[in-house]
Amino acid sequence: MQQDKQVKPLPSNIEAEQSVLGVLLNNNGHLEKVIDFLRPEHFFIPMHEKIFELIIKFNERGSLASPITLKNYVDTNAFMGDIEIAGFEYLVKITASAQVVYDIENLARHIHELALRRRIISIAEEAIQNSHKDEVEVSTNDRIEDIEQKLFNLAVVGEREGKVVQLRAPLKSTIQKIKEAKDRGSTVSGVSSKLVELDKITSGFQNSDLVIIAARPSMGKTSLAINVAINATEFFEEERKRRDLLNTSMKSVGFVSLEMSADQIAARILSIKTGVDGSKIRTGSVNKEEFEKLARESAILSDMNFFIDDTPALSISAIRTRARRMKRQQNLGLLIIDYLQLIRSSGFSRDMNRVQEIGEISQGLKAIAKELDIPVIALSQLSRAVETRENKRPLLSDLRESGNIEQDADVVMFIYREQYYLERGAPADSGKNAEWQALYDKVKNTAEVIIAKQRNGPIGICTLRFDTATTNFSSLDSLH
Repeated sequence: MQQDKQVKPLPSNIEAEQSVLGVLLNNNGHLEKVIDFLRPEHFFIPMHEKIFELIIKFNERGSLASPITLKNYVDTNAFMGDIEIAGFEYLVKITASAQVVYDIENLARHIHELALRRRIISIAEEAIQNSHKDEVEVSTNDRIEDIEQKLFNLAVVGEREGKVVQLRAPLKSTIQKIKEAKDRGSTVSGVSSKLVELDKITSGFQNSDLVIIAARPSMGKTSLAINVAINATEFFEEERKRRDLLNTSMKSVGFVSLEMSADQIAARILSIKTGVDGSKIRTGSVNKEEFEKLARESAILSDMNFFIDDTPALSISAIRTRARRMKRQQNLGLLIIDYLQLIRSSGFSRDMNRVQEIGEISQGLKAIAKELDIPVIALSQLSRAVETRENKRPLLSDLRESGNIEQDADVVMFIYREQYYLERGAPADSGKNAEWQALYDKVKNTAEVIIAKQRNGPIGICTLRFDTATTNFSSLDSLH
């Protein structure tokens, strides 16, 4: 009979914990060296956790934490393993043994590291137990994403804690961005959409910004997003050549499509780049010349640093995992998600309503933008309230299902095409046709992009050219 394997003890260092607490009890001033990353729960011994928590609380209220002042707050008798110890005597002992000031920060980081290792073991054991359960409502993918989410949360613990920087660093970064825009001969300091009118208002899409592009169906949300993706990919290539960085990894664009397949997106890109009617591409009714043009353009586009993920029904945690992977492997510079309402929340609570889910999703998208330091563009549906108004230009209050989208977004822009509504309201009365026709001719092949919110810039409206046959957005200058 095979003998049971001996269970290994969890990673810990009791002596290090004693030393850190002893130094702190000798001199509370050392707390500022460790408080940014060390937490009470990082201590392995429950009494040590309690002592560290007391030291923090005493310091927060401006009181001295010492064996004398903590005496009445620790258990008179406690157990450390199988050994019974007296609380006050133990405080005196660890304080006396730490008269020499150790490198407390390194010791504290060692304690923190061991706590993370214990957490990894806990996650792994929990994953094993859950994997043995048969639960109809929880799929295998849900379990994988749950594990990924927990490991992700563990990976970023402390990454931004205590990240205080002197003003010198952000000032230098800002001046560098201004210089790059000046050298480029434009006012664009972020990722250019290459749509002149739009770039004038936004100065390009800025790193760490969450940008929401919202509209009613058939306004061209996906079309604008695809145009921006293509243009941004070309912009990254131009930037690398301009800065003579040919030996470095070029930035890429990631497109997470929860609605359309990668083939459908590819077909739209070909239509936009060649000018061939999208309906002809879908049905294959192109002539020889058009086919040759499509084949040539396809060969050129094949080398673009443009990556599509068309996995359906992704959760926000799964998108975050994929984005981190693209950042690491493809040097992700811009992420586009089509569209927000199709993202699943990562929460497993059945009590969470849709408003709470959308709030979690919008916060998650903003977190991706900040963590990866890239612009994240998410498309969003608008509520049907728009259709009930005489003036159908969208408002911030039309953002569907949650005010959290407006709150979390750095930029909110709407797409409005008057042509769409005029076509559906053509007058039957021939006497009104002239007036209707004049208005239709004025707005034909145009689209308004309404910048309704911009945290760090102006709001306003820009008009772009929109070709309904190819779904191509372009600058009005291209009309001339």
